[in-house]
This record gives sequence, structure tokens and C-alpha cells, in this order.
Amino acid sequence: MIDDYEMGGYYIEDSNGQTVPVGLLKWAKMFEETDRTVKKTNIGRYLVSTVFLGSDHRFFGDGPPLLYETMVFADNSYADLVMERYSTRAEAESGHERMVEQVQSWPE
Repeated sequence: MIDDYEMGGYYIEDSNGQTVPVGLLKWAKMFEETDRTVKKTNIGRYLVSTVFLGSDHRFFGDGPPLLYETMVFADNSYADLVMERYSTRAEAESGHERMVEQVQSWPE
């Protein structure tokens, strides 16, 4: 089966929030059926959104896969103002909270 050997930077989260490498077909099923939101926080006109990406977004350099992302949007726009990526759910959760603190000091 293709899914068994096409390991190429795709991941799912297990029931404990740990990332597990998988093949493309299993990843696509997760991507279609799962809410990948880690946390969303509205702060005035800003939205801080952290999600599980499910694929490695480390495009340059060495290091662990970057599987989570926090972005800040303003005024219901799809244009992001700030973006950070993380390797683990714990890093993503604490990164989200740091970003919320930062955005709280921004002008309305």
C-alpha cells in the first residue's frame, strides 16, 4: 500500500497530543476530518490563531520538524501580521500565550 512507504514529512497527533509520522493517505484523512485548531484568541480587532499544520514546514536548515503555527490577523483579513512556527504542541501552546501578551500591547 502506498501509504505505508510514502513517509515524507506528514504527521498526525495521537490521543495524547504527540506527533506521529504517517504516510500521505493517513495524513490527508486527518486533514479532512480533524479540527486542527490548537487555540484562537480574539483581542479587539486582532485574532491570534494557533493550528497543527500536520506537515513539516522547516523548509531551510536543520532541526526538528515545524508542525504548528501561530499567526496574527487583523480586521478579519487573511493577510497575516506575524507568524511563528513550533515543533511540539507544548511549544505551540506557550507560543500562543506569548503572542497574545504581545498583541495586547498593540494599538487598537
